[in-house]
Amino acid sequence: MTLAVKAVKLTKKFKTFTAVNGVDFSVQSGEIFGFIGPNGAGKSTTIRMLCGILAPTSGKATVEGFDVDTQSDKIKEIIGYMSQKFSLYNDLTVAENIEFFSGIHDVPADVMAERKNEILEMSGLKGRENIITALLSGGWRQRLALGCSIIHRPKVLFLDEPTAGVDPLSRRDFWVLIRELAKNGTTVFVTTHYMDEVENCNRLALVYAGNIIAYGSPKELKEEKKTQSLEELFVNSIRSYQKNEL
Repeated sequence: MTLAVKAVKLTKKFKTFTAVNGVDFSVQSGEIFGFIGPNGAGKSTTIRMLCGILAPTSGKATVEGFDVDTQSDKIKEIIGYMSQKFSLYNDLTVAENIEFFSGIHDVPADVMAERKNEILEMSGLKGRENIITALLSGGWRQRLALGCSIIHRPKVLFLDEPTAGVDPLSRRDFWVLIRELAKNGTTVFVTTHYMDEVENCNRLALVYAGNIIAYGSPKELKEEKKTQSLEELFVNSIRSYQKNEL
């Protein structure tokens, strides 16, 4: 399998604070890769480096072969990004948001109508094009944000805590869409702290205090740690790391 993302000793420091501490990982093309950890673990900082928003302090990382430090403009052309804040304009209608992000991503005019219709179908918002986005529920805004983030058909999709604060039913529906995107060849890099969502990942990295403390598929990690649940794996891995650091 080809690699969509690769990080080697990737590090980010803010003065004396180390947010990401020399992490190594790789993401295969077309897989769902989970970056799992509590708040403050370094998940969002890592995503921002991979998206070319933050420059690494040291180490290397590539996305589709482009260096995050020296070729960030190229990376921004081929990725999609969605955060828990949705990144939508609430005073615009559903259709206007789609049209706005189509322009941001330079979607050709001759395919814009087709892409717009695809997003409306995918998100279940067909017939709701003229509703002001602020009036949508969290689950509907989440689906719309996902659609806007992939309107240019990115090779790699970064999702930073995309389901935070969303009800369980909406989270389940959202993951149906994610699995369909991966099935069609999109590489998905997702951060979350919901353990029930982790089972959707092909592979994952458990992150704590800027370090990767476990790495592999959910099945491999549970067998390696001799545990039945990812919640137990997560807690035991953190405790083991803390003990070794003392």
